[in-house]
Amino acid sequence: MDKQFLVLGRPNHLDRARLGLAVSKKNCRLAVDRNRLKRLIRESFRQNQALLKGLDLVVVARKGAAAAENRRCSHSLSLHWRKMVELCVA
Repeated sequence: MDKQFLVLGRPNHLDRARLGLAVSKKNCRLAVDRNRLKRLIRESFRQNQALLKGLDLVVVARKGAAAAENRRCSHSLSLHWRKMVELCVA
């Protein structure tokens, strides 16, 4: 969908959402950047937990994610969360 993230999802039949992260050293060389991306992903997930209820999600960071601004990453994740809800819940 975009250059920052790939999000995989599937229903989990629980009353809460679960998150998995894959931020590889191959795509994001510096530990500072990997940690920043993980914090952004977790915060976005936390803010949208009610929307994502009943889903298992895995977020894979792509090469362009480390260079993207925080605002762009947050916007990208918001779009991904809505898309996952449409695909998995509907």
